[in-house]
Amino acid sequence: MTDTTPSRVVIAGGGVAALETLIALRDLAGDRVEITLVAPNEFFNYRPMMVAEPFAKGRARGYELARIAERFDAHLVPDAVAEVRPDEQVVRTQGGELIGYDHFVLATGARATPASEHGITFGEDREEEALHGLLRDAEEGYLKRIAFVVPSDATWSLPLYELALMTARQAWSMGADSLEFLFVTPEDRPLAIFGAEASDTLAELLGGAGIDFTGSSYATVEKGHLVIDPGGRRVDVDRVVSLPRLEGRRMPGIPAGDDGFVPVDTYGRVAGLDGVYAAGDATTFPIKQGGLATQQADAVAETIAAAAGAPLEPQPFKPVLRGMLLTGGEDRFMRAGVAGGQGQPELATHALWWPPTKIAARYLAPVLFGQDELDAVARIRGDHLPVETELGLAAASSSA
Repeated sequence: MTDTTPSRVVIAGGGVAALETLIALRDLAGDRVEITLVAPNEFFNYRPMMVAEPFAKGRARGYELARIAERFDAHLVPDAVAEVRPDEQVVRTQGGELIGYDHFVLATGARATPASEHGITFGEDREEEALHGLLRDAEEGYLKRIAFVVPSDATWSLPLYELALMTARQAWSMGADSLEFLFVTPEDRPLAIFGAEASDTLAELLGGAGIDFTGSSYATVEKGHLVIDPGGRRVDVDRVVSLPRLEGRRMPGIPAGDDGFVPVDTYGRVAGLDGVYAAGDATTFPIKQGGLATQQADAVAETIAAAAGAPLEPQPFKPVLRGMLLTGGEDRFMRAGVAGGQGQPELATHALWWPPTKIAARYLAPVLFGQDELDAVARIRGDHLPVETELGLAAASSSA
């Protein structure tokens, strides 16, 4: 490779981490990189809003990958990577195509599996109708108790709190006054990862919605009831809603732990493999959350851009957790540094970052939010509010 030859970057995946890497690389490295995106999915689905769909308060939106790739001058291969050959610096797709690389980024996410055969696993497409059926049965008085269960190995429980709050609010609004709600989680306090203020506020919201919170507990879901440990308490339930369990997607040629997740350093580099990186839910970082996935992707993009000759000093991944909690009423914005990240916990009813999207991402959020929406909301948000604006810095360059 000469100084005038672009570095070949291959990104595997069509989700949050993959697209953040793509957009960040194009912004940081410009024509110093030649980007190939290998993804089997036709659309990128913005999944965080799925929780609002059953309540007609929002919807998950799909974005065509081909249009995103074209916009940021990337070649899209509609296939999946089947194997990485680090010694040859080549990937093989499931269709048999061989693609050479100077830098390879694994951003294929994690595989979601049902938490129990006796409940609804939120986030599984096949369960969408089951959620609508749950609300219908609640309205018609067929249910006495609904349980929301966080699996023992879940690391990001916010969507289930949203679902519980909105389900309870809707049930009360429909006159289901006798319906009981139970929330069981290994957490000692609701969303304790965001600090005491956020946890206390959420506890008040749960109590106000009539949801019985049971923390520091693990529930085994059986047909018609839960067994809650410690103690082995048995609780009869009519419906159970859980988050999925996550498994690593093993990639031949890439080292992974027993759980299938890939260990990386704070720059996203895979140990022992030159030019190989991983970002997002595919990695061993314990908290699987879209905003954190984009922060990992930014560290990877900066590292690759610098290697390609861009004049910048790569910054390591210093996780800052940002969560927008939909309540069915007044939403909450929460922010906290985790696992070496910086910043004190914060809670507000106004946006703490910009743009105010569910997935707070420096590059991807402005693209998905859209420049028109950015301009419109900017006119009404008010300059007196303390908003973290650096997430929108890429808007100008990314909206061209």
